[in-house]
Amino acid sequence: MSSQKTIFTLAIVVSIAAISVGGWAFFNRPIPAPDWPAAISGYSFSPYRSGQSPIDNRYPSDEEIKQDLQLLSTQTGSVRNYAVKGTLGNVPRLAKELGMTVVQGIWLSDIEADNEAEIKRAIEVINNSSNITLVVVGNETLYRGQMELPRLIDYIEQVRAQVKVPVTTAETWDIWIKHPILADHVDVIAAHILPFWEKIPAPAAVDFVLEKAHFLNAKFAPKALLLAEVGWPSFGRDRGAAAANSADQAIYLRTLLNDLNAAGYDYFVIEAFDQLWKAGDEGDVGKYWGVYDVNRKAKFPFTGSIVKIPQWRMLAVVSVILAVLALALLLIDSSGLKRRGSAFLVFVAFIFATFLVFVTYGYTQQYLTWLTSGLGIMLVFAACGVFIVLFAEAHELAETMWAQRRRPFAGVASENGYRPKVCIQVPCYNEPPEMVKETLDALVALDYPDFEVMVIDNNTKDEAVWQPVEAYCKELGSRFRFFHVAPLEGFKGGALNWALERTSPDVEIVAVIDSDYCVDKNWLKHLVPHFSNPKMAIVQAPQDYRDGDQSLFKKLCYAEYKGFFHIGMVTRNDRDAIIQHGTMTMIRRSVMDRLRWAEWTITEDAELGLRAFEEGLSAAYVSDSYGKGVMPDRFIDYKKQRFRWAYGSMQIMKGHFKALFIGKGTSLTRGQRYHFVAGWMPWMADGMNLFFTVGALLWTAAMLFAPSKVLPPAFIFALPPLLLFFFKLGKILYIYKSHMKVPLSRSIGAAIAGLALSHTIAKAIIYGLFTKTIPFFRTPKMGTKGGILLALAECREELFFLVLLWGAAGGMLWTHDMETGDSWAWFYMLIVQSLAYLAAVFMAVLSVLPARKK
Repeated sequence: MSSQKTIFTLAIVVSIAAISVGGWAFFNRPIPAPDWPAAISGYSFSPYRSGQSPIDNRYPSDEEIKQDLQLLSTQTGSVRNYAVKGTLGNVPRLAKELGMTVVQGIWLSDIEADNEAEIKRAIEVINNSSNITLVVVGNETLYRGQMELPRLIDYIEQVRAQVKVPVTTAETWDIWIKHPILADHVDVIAAHILPFWEKIPAPAAVDFVLEKAHFLNAKFAPKALLLAEVGWPSFGRDRGAAAANSADQAIYLRTLLNDLNAAGYDYFVIEAFDQLWKAGDEGDVGKYWGVYDVNRKAKFPFTGSIVKIPQWRMLAVVSVILAVLALALLLIDSSGLKRRGSAFLVFVAFIFATFLVFVTYGYTQQYLTWLTSGLGIMLVFAACGVFIVLFAEAHELAETMWAQRRRPFAGVASENGYRPKVCIQVPCYNEPPEMVKETLDALVALDYPDFEVMVIDNNTKDEAVWQPVEAYCKELGSRFRFFHVAPLEGFKGGALNWALERTSPDVEIVAVIDSDYCVDKNWLKHLVPHFSNPKMAIVQAPQDYRDGDQSLFKKLCYAEYKGFFHIGMVTRNDRDAIIQHGTMTMIRRSVMDRLRWAEWTITEDAELGLRAFEEGLSAAYVSDSYGKGVMPDRFIDYKKQRFRWAYGSMQIMKGHFKALFIGKGTSLTRGQRYHFVAGWMPWMADGMNLFFTVGALLWTAAMLFAPSKVLPPAFIFALPPLLLFFFKLGKILYIYKSHMKVPLSRSIGAAIAGLALSHTIAKAIIYGLFTKTIPFFRTPKMGTKGGILLALAECREELFFLVLLWGAAGGMLWTHDMETGDSWAWFYMLIVQSLAYLAAVFMAVLSVLPARKK
């Protein structure tokens, strides 16, 4: 990288870092709010600490309760207790020692025996205490549907008859409106007004509470009104427009309590301390209503301005450090990028780093259990994996669109150039004879002085398939040699190694084409002279196809194929890191004799090219087409071809792990290593995504069977796959339109065809991780069409996942409360995950539709 380019890049990094830090500062600018009142009316008091729960009958000690009351006594002289079970019955006595009064609750449920025991002990506590000012019989009992109104009234009257203090019950404000007769049996109207549950955003919540309080006061006068619960959660799932965060909690409470004090209302803030045991119907937000956390630390400042993320400065520094580390990968050997390309990568790195830090910080603000910690670790690894893939995609986008200079393509050589003898090898297995004859006819027409052709048919059993080709080669003359070999191990690589041993001694260049390729007459004349460079080991022309307009299916496949050869291979060529593919390729004979084709991998072509690079040799790529073959006729064959490519990539990465990932014992440059790994990264992401899809289906199934206990995963779990999907889609559409000048309709078609292969690639990657080899399978050409039922049978796995994902999404709409952003994010994630499977079914059906008439 030139010094001028380095200075520019550093300037961009510094500028965007400043913008990033400025963004953190802007998002966390101080927000003014009234100071916490010098005294408040009261706190809802549940003194449970970590590991304590009324569900498991684990209660705090008297000393712990007393410590909590001492803390609260600095702000209020009253607390509301909810039950008398366990040590909770000691709260009035301990509060009295500190000069505090108590509103004593009696917890009611749908179990009669428990209710009678609770009432019996509560009456004893109440009648033996002089600082209880009010008794609350039941807490949201009607709201939760735990008993009918007449039974609740019976309990209220039963308690009123045995105590000498006022008695009431606590319900949400709307229950009092719905059952006004309840007011005839209480001494005080104890109403809960919690706008968070009613989806009221925090800025409007104070007015909402005051409006409802005024309404209740007017309706039930002259009875006194007690706002028995007012509060806001500091963390958890949002509910509609109501966001659960500590900043909204602080601003809302500090504003509301001052207004309630000014209006003369009695109230209890729910609640003093976070309650880790709360879950169930309240979901994860139920834990976070405390003014203090479970460790008795204030969750927000009581005076001064409010900052959304107090630690934002540290987080901004971390995000800058992560962005710079990401840039170290993104800007590998980036001297060929224009300034816009470098600026784009810097911007992407800072966006992703800032996002990752922000999400991680938000996740760590909750109380972590073994389950949530495990999920968090999985989330971090998944997010890092997604971001690595996104970085690779962004890097390819930058190199494609903003390359300052390209490594020259191998082009037309001089007419009087290097003209060594060439052996063109055509491996065959069970290929249609007429198709192979077309290939041979094109070879006959080659404009090149010295070449021979070897047709190697390996293991074809049907003589009616290979004998016509043998006869045709005899007709074409001595330059064409035919070999039928059976049995022969090693698949295509084995056949080519067998042919290499029988290649004429004076041959200097070995060329390989598939048996369906019709080459241009200038193929050898234009490209062979590049071997005059002694370091040139391989000259590669792109794969191309002559039947792209035969059907809509093939048109989409053709558009998808072009993406690799006109995007990926172009950027790879800049670093001398092209993938050698097994057709339209030429290899120097001396290199071929030394390296030979690997028979342990089913992508022997790409593996051979990598070994050539490992020896410090070079390869040339031709951007123009010099030969056209035939695409698969059916989707099942299209899938088999891509499965082979993806599985072979895993074999190669495992077999060359030290060279690719460590750089040990190899002449590979950093750029070459990067491209071989990064080029296969999206395929590995497909493999990991299959695990995610299965996990998402299992989680959603649990949600459907237990909707009140299993919540949709947090938004951040749905975000990585959504982000990756839309980034890749946007990249494809942008590059196809801007760089390749492909119409939008065909760009979308290419995206659909590529998406349809996601499940197949995922299976190949997973198989490749856990197995060493699988049998080689060819890609059939000119096959039979079949019908719709056959097409659906050939994509039955994709159809199965499609039905499951749509069923899961539909089940969410049917059984779940779709009122939170997390619910909708998970729903959309299921739909997006289904698109790959829908694309596969679509392509399978397209492949069996009648071909167009020429």
